Amino acid sequence: MADIVNLRQFKKQKARAERETLADRNRALHGRTKAEKQRDQLTSERADKFVDDHRRERDPEKSDR
Repeated sequence: MADIVNLRQFKKQKARAERETLADRNRALHGRTKAEKQRDQLTSERADKFVDDHRRERDPEKSDR
């Protein structure tokens, strides 16, 4: 025999779970201190500069040399 499921309650539970997942994702993205954001930005800039400095052919528009 199959279990009887109330669809209205099932939909509400599913919506709650989706909202909680979205909230967790947003906390991870936006719930950082100013120092953490600056550290991540600096790390990203250093990585971009490292890649740009090691290119074989330089882009004349971006080159300051």
